Amino acid sequence: MQTLIRGGTIVTCDASSPVGRVAVGDVLVADGAIVEVGNGPRIADALRGVTRVIDARGCAVVPGFVQAHVHLCQALFRGMADDMPLLEWLKRRIWPLEAAHDESSLRASAELGLVEMMLAGTTTILDMGTVHHYDAVFDACERSGIRAVGGKTMMDLGDDIPPGLTETTAESLNESDRLCAAWHGAADGRLRYAYAPRFLLSCSESLVRGVAERTSKPDGPLLHTHAAEHAGEREAVRAILGDDDIAILRRWGAFGPRAILAHGVQLTDDEARTLAAEGTRIVHCPSANLKLGSGIARIADLDALGVPLALGADGAPCNNNLDPWVELRHAALLAKIRTGVTTLPAARAFRLATIDGANALGLGDRIGSIEPGKRADIAVVRLDGAHATPGGDVFSKLVYACNSRDVTWVLVDGEIVVRHGEHETLDRERVVARARAMAKDLTSRATLT
Repeated sequence: MQTLIRGGTIVTCDASSPVGRVAVGDVLVADGAIVEVGNGPRIADALRGVTRVIDARGCAVVPGFVQAHVHLCQALFRGMADDMPLLEWLKRRIWPLEAAHDESSLRASAELGLVEMMLAGTTTILDMGTVHHYDAVFDACERSGIRAVGGKTMMDLGDDIPPGLTETTAESLNESDRLCAAWHGAADGRLRYAYAPRFLLSCSESLVRGVAERTSKPDGPLLHTHAAEHAGEREAVRAILGDDDIAILRRWGAFGPRAILAHGVQLTDDEARTLAAEGTRIVHCPSANLKLGSGIARIADLDALGVPLALGADGAPCNNNLDPWVELRHAALLAKIRTGVTTLPAARAFRLATIDGANALGLGDRIGSIEPGKRADIAVVRLDGAHATPGGDVFSKLVYACNSRDVTWVLVDGEIVVRHGEHETLDRERVVARARAMAKDLTSRATLT
């Protein structure tokens, strides 16, 4: 089926200039791909035979947002883990709650997070799950229509880990291998796998080296972990392993273009230069870093040093939203506080949430910009709300004024997944009602202190 998105302000985020092109025109989609952008002859021909038209007048037509670090398993924990430092937050709340998940509660959590993110224009995620039942997360992603890279969390050692999260190195690797074989490339390539050792305080050298070996192929699964997030975490790593987490990860093989590290708040300049030279990716999670008191990542400095960057919301209990618009605005504003008012202007920030995120996930040749040949992962965003009027520059509107309620249409692989602000396959009211019921059951099972 052909789809014509008509008359919108197209924000391409392509490589034609540092910010891409912006022009009023049409986008023609066929067989899941973008076939023409602008007002060319194929669009004129399509007008005579197109079967579906989306009116985008008064709207921006943008690449779907890429959230490169989320925890769908934690969506049910929203509001249950506030005002704690990172390690206490994990041990007293997150790990016990994750350990209490069963397959039904995990599926409900994933659906809740997916509805929230997709209604806000998110079309691609990199998800880190909990230890068990990750098939339920992939099942929810497949039904929702999102493009997802994800994997079970891997934890084979550490203090204060609940029995429900404990596993041996062999068990962790074997279950991850099974999931990878089952889901990597599923749903016509829309779903892909990422091996996800949680962080160095819960992973052995054998586990990390095993993951590094499995993620070395260019088109294979990714390696996704947390690093350089919080000063207390870094101190604990030094005390146990005798060096900083970045040095240890590199020593054990967890670096390079297949490695995606969440946070990077504590990175030194020398570490940043090394990451840039090796192509290791960093995902900026500004809201979570603020709420957990981790600090403000020096994103403008990392960008200038050449570190590949992306954006993510992290998890609902440390944010407490999964809203890409909030992360986009926070990234742009916090860079000005951290580095200077002229840094990370709106147009640059917008690329963090689109083409940069796609590149970080190794998908930049398929998504992240609006140009012929790429998959049609697209959001249509109203620009005429009172909160965005009158405005001027479209990037200023998008980054500083627009919000999730302005998203009206979302396409993934050319399929409409959000129509007039409602999800096509996940019923919002049913998902929310089920999440409330499942959260009550889950907390009754969890051992919280």
